[in-house]
Amino acid sequence: MRRSALVLCYVSLAFSGSYFVEAQAVPSATARQFTITAGGFASGFQSGDNNDYLIGAGTYVDFHFRHWIQLEGEARWLRWNQYAGEHEDTYLIGPRVPICHIGRKTEVFGKALVGYGKMTFPFNYGYGSFTALALGGTIDYHATRKLSIRALDVEYQDWPVWLNNHSLYPYGVSVGVGYRVF
Repeated sequence: MRRSALVLCYVSLAFSGSYFVEAQAVPSATARQFTITAGGFASGFQSGDNNDYLIGAGTYVDFHFRHWIQLEGEARWLRWNQYAGEHEDTYLIGPRVPICHIGRKTEVFGKALVGYGKMTFPFNYGYGSFTALALGGTIDYHATRKLSIRALDVEYQDWPVWLNNHSLYPYGVSVGVGYRVF
């Protein structure tokens, strides 16, 4: 009887002691959900008005709130390789959706942007501001923790009903580099 009382006392102390002691390990790392990446790029676009290709520069900002909640804003100024003074500027914003990872450092995204497009027509015929819609995708390669390379950014735009009941459909590609600010 003495022995069973001793075992019962030992077992009850062991269970009561384990109730107050937390044996969980401290997480070795935590991931920040919210990030901001800002960058610049060079673009080549078919103007949509004629078969000329415009070349320009731009900037972008990506807001990554959570895995499925992301936002991208971009501005593009197509000012080089003009045909008789024709140039285009776009200012777009919209959601960005992750599609897949390729390895540990490469990500593929889809995007749907809406915004504002400005165009100066050839021979200073006129200029105008139009609604711009864009569908596209990007491939980002994370070179370091802070530095990413926008290996490819493809975009197809629609500027609905811009002149004489016709729409404008510019499309093009961009490459650039980004820096994770936060």
